[in-house]
Amino acid sequence: MAWDTDGTQRRLRDAALVEFAAHGFEGTTVSSIATRSGVNKERLYSYFGDKKSLWDLVLTTELERLATAVELAGAGLNDIGEFAGATYDYHAAHPELGRLLQWEGLQSGPPAHAEVRTTHYREKVARFASAQRDGFVDPEIDPAHLVFTLIALAAWWQTVPQLAEMITGAQPDDQQERAARRRFVVEAARRIASPSSSSESARTSP
Repeated sequence: MAWDTDGTQRRLRDAALVEFAAHGFEGTTVSSIATRSGVNKERLYSYFGDKKSLWDLVLTTELERLATAVELAGAGLNDIGEFAGATYDYHAAHPELGRLLQWEGLQSGPPAHAEVRTTHYREKVARFASAQRDGFVDPEIDPAHLVFTLIALAAWWQTVPQLAEMITGAQPDDQQERAARRRFVVEAARRIASPSSSSESARTSP
């Protein structure tokens, strides 16, 4: 009987995602991944090399899935709002990604595949800068700060769900509240990026 290599690797990656999200890189062992996957840990070493290589693969795979699911299709404010909304949707459906990123931030050493990830985000910054030149986005906002703010606005609900519950009084599985949060994220993103926001603030400031 032929060994299902692809299926075995997928089971190991899926188990690693759960373990890493729950315990971080330092708190996860190769044995715990092997036990969860039902695969001998020697196969983990054979397929992925070591725990660090598997960590890098799991995190970058999840970020690639996010990038595929969430694309900035245009430069208009509606697109920026929907970019934030789609980012919110993805993190709501995949809360383990936010946990992985938090664990990564607590680690010493360089982030996983930092160069590739930096290029990806700098491309978004360049898109926003272009939108500023075309008059779609407030020209006084630092485009890099805008990218970070929109991601934080969309993802933080899932990253600290206990804080969201304390502030709103709503349970994490409250679908009406989840929909209301998404609407807020979309509208807030549009208002933050709007060219009129800075001029309106200037008119109303004492």
